[in-house]
Amino acid sequence: MSLLSDLINMNLSDSTDKIIAEYIWIGGSGMDMRSKARTISHPVNDPSQLPRWNYDGSSTGQAAGEDSEVILYPQAIFRDPFRRGDNILVMCDTYTPSGVPLDSNKRYKAAEIFSHPEVAAEETWYGIEQEYTLLQKDVNWPLGWPVGGFPGPQGPYYCSVGADKSFGRDIVDAHYKACIYAGINISGINGEVMPGQWEFQVGPSIGVSAGDELWVARYLLERITEMAGVVLSLDPKPIPGDWNGAGAHTNYSTKSMRKEGGMKVIEAAIAKLGLRHKEHIEAYGKGNERRLTGRHETADINTFVWGVANRGASIRVGRDTERAGKGYFEDRRPASNMDPYVVTSMIAETTILWKP
Repeated sequence: MSLLSDLINMNLSDSTDKIIAEYIWIGGSGMDMRSKARTISHPVNDPSQLPRWNYDGSSTGQAAGEDSEVILYPQAIFRDPFRRGDNILVMCDTYTPSGVPLDSNKRYKAAEIFSHPEVAAEETWYGIEQEYTLLQKDVNWPLGWPVGGFPGPQGPYYCSVGADKSFGRDIVDAHYKACIYAGINISGINGEVMPGQWEFQVGPSIGVSAGDELWVARYLLERITEMAGVVLSLDPKPIPGDWNGAGAHTNYSTKSMRKEGGMKVIEAAIAKLGLRHKEHIEAYGKGNERRLTGRHETADINTFVWGVANRGASIRVGRDTERAGKGYFEDRRPASNMDPYVVTSMIAETTILWKP
């Protein structure tokens, strides 16, 4: 085992210029992450220096067997915390051999929206709060819960310490450091209200990079839970009943919102979001109706309401923003399994480009 560990941790740069690039993409379900590695002859620091690659789309639900080739376009590079050295992780999006983006390629449309001159001029900032649940392998029951049974009621677990209240901290801390090493702008972590549930925050990130960073952070978490023998769940309501669900609250601001008088811009943006509430809900994650019930720090899925410091609202404006008269707001509707390319670009499109 010691030789195996030595080989896994070998620093390739001691003997070669070659590096390993792990190409990452999103499969046909829109939530399954896939990856495979290839050897590159020298270190690279820009995705344009990497070759396009292909894979069998018939095995990921993205192509027919008789014409199964899907092409990977490298879009963003991150340092690899597993192989380290000059080795990299490569976030890719997916195309047909003729260059048409797949239906499951949500990054393509997001990049179009963020490159629009009106959107680019506003320098859209995002901070995404990714909640998730750690499950015991094979039984699919939250970590720290008695198998087939329940822990005590919610209350002691949020941001808690102690073996009877906090479950999975080693995984969470390993993920935190892996994200920092990779170059992801992770801004914090905390234990959540339901035991076995945690949160990490990515941002502030600008435009399409928010989606790149969150997807790679999810990939790192999948890899770390794989190593720990624990299952990662992004289900928005993993346990029915009197337990909190899991969301991906999305904090947002534009250049105009961050300037003096920005509160008026924020209020106008929120009004637009209210007019397109149903359309946004449909794009904000599967199973979200089980979470947005009007209880457990949510607004009812059929109701749009905003307020200052109100965690039961669709949109929450912070006290600091109210006090300063400028800043950001939080869209609390997205589910934990939302696609960040879809949510971030849709918020920008509605608040900047859409004319009611």
